[in-house]
Amino acid sequence: MTSRIGDVFARLRTDRRPGLVTYVTGGDPDLARSADILLALDRAGADIVEVGVPFSDPLADGPVIQRASERALAAGATLSSTLDLIEGVRANIQAAVVLFSYANPILRMGAEVFAARAVSAGVDGVLVLDLPIEEAGAFRRTLVDAGIDPIFLLSPTTTDARIQQAAELGRGFLYGISRLGVTGARSELAAGARTLVERIRAVTPLPIAVGFGLSRFEHVQQIGEWADAAVVGSALVDVIAREADSPDLLVSVERFVAGLKHGGGSEAEGDASVT
Repeated sequence: MTSRIGDVFARLRTDRRPGLVTYVTGGDPDLARSADILLALDRAGADIVEVGVPFSDPLADGPVIQRASERALAAGATLSSTLDLIEGVRANIQAAVVLFSYANPILRMGAEVFAARAVSAGVDGVLVLDLPIEEAGAFRRTLVDAGIDPIFLLSPTTTDARIQQAAELGRGFLYGISRLGVTGARSELAAGARTLVERIRAVTPLPIAVGFGLSRFEHVQQIGEWADAAVVGSALVDVIAREADSPDLLVSVERFVAGLKHGGGSEAEGDASVT
């Protein structure tokens, strides 16, 4: 039995196009509009929607996503409310949904309780940023037993042995980090991203999504030449931040994501300014 994530990548192969994974922070700028944003991402054609759990100490995130976490936390967002948020819109979203979290909120909830809540909410995959592969065995089994795909991050400095381990433990897809450091949109793709994808391809047929620093239609197309999907996060979160007080928030989000997928005007192409 294939997962919804597996079905997404099968469809992408049939369509011969790169997938688009969009990241937003759950509860940003507030819970009500965050739900509307998830629906807007789906309408605009995101293949996978990645929802980040706001966290008070997001070490791997750049200032744009750090500020998104601050806004979400100030609005009362938690792991529990993020799961409720997803559950509230799941029936109206065709895209697969991946929950992106640091380990601490999940540990506080408890792995078994979390997995049950995630399944009920309609989460298809879970990526725990700061959970080392070597320590992921028990949590990975909990996810798999619940029917959720465990997803692992790989970077240009990941050893071949750890790539092999991630390939054996991962399901759905593997997430390749295109550069080291914290998240944030850049104007050019990082050198070494293609080499990382080639190293992963050598050991597994799992689809590969590449993220960290992507912000333009051209980035998505370039990634699609040698990977299966591109992940856009900080540039999209920046659009949400800039338009948070505007009645055109959802229009701006849809235009931006549609531009990432199909090209278009300057904003639609993901030409967001991120510091």
